[in-house]
Amino acid sequence: MSRVSRAGVPMARRISHVDDPISIKDSAHHVARAMIPAGDWARHDPFLLMMEDEFGIGAFGMHPHRGIETITYVISGSLRHTDNRGNSGVLGPGDIQFMTAGSGVIHLEEPPIGERVHLLQLWLNLPAAQKMTTPRYQDLHATAMPRYTVPGAEITVYSGISNRVTAPTLNHVPVTIIEAQVGAGATVTQNVPSSYNGFVHIIKGEGEFGATHARGRTGQTLWLDRPTSTEDSELLVVAVTNLRILFVAGEPLNEPVVAGGPFVMNTAAQIDQAYLDYRAGRFDPR
Repeated sequence: MSRVSRAGVPMARRISHVDDPISIKDSAHHVARAMIPAGDWARHDPFLLMMEDEFGIGAFGMHPHRGIETITYVISGSLRHTDNRGNSGVLGPGDIQFMTAGSGVIHLEEPPIGERVHLLQLWLNLPAAQKMTTPRYQDLHATAMPRYTVPGAEITVYSGISNRVTAPTLNHVPVTIIEAQVGAGATVTQNVPSSYNGFVHIIKGEGEFGATHARGRTGQTLWLDRPTSTEDSELLVVAVTNLRILFVAGEPLNEPVVAGGPFVMNTAAQIDQAYLDYRAGRFDPR
């Protein structure tokens, strides 16, 4: 049932459900949680999956992607990235990387030798018209991103807009990503287009979220409801303790999704072609 906002007052979004999956020790090098499990495409659109990973050297090898963007947020530690196109870089705590795999990338992500990294990696679907776009990277270092303060809180804007502060990030899919550090007892609100699907991941602390003050704590992911109203909307955040959250919301694509391992396309034939191209070396730009 849709809710109608008062004239000039944004509609208050609610929390529809809270996800808190168990950790799985994949190996001695890797502990993971599937914060957004693959497969429920319509529910999570435009997002495909999100993993919370803690790992050291040896957890992953070189691997390919096509048809998606990976959005990697480093919680702690550092992450080195290299690929078959000659790109490389290092992310530290609070940094985000948008990697547009597009037509195809083969890459490796790992921490320095002897260290472990704790991160979130979100897979964002690409529209059908952009599935085969030229790959690109955007390393969004926290210290270089726009930020603002309100009483009791500091907000960093990585993509989209928050409180009229806009990030310069390039997007194939309209998506808002902010990190908010909110002191105990403080309240903040985040504007959200009513059509956006989105969630809050709690990196640390406890808070109350949305119109019904749903409670959340460290490690949980809280999903916003999907209103039918076209009114402006916003999310209320109340910090019960010192709170650090990542807020992510994007415009659903409403397109067919077919996934095959690291490739996400719109048809099974396109997945077959991705594997043929990869095995034939056509992901190599040289």
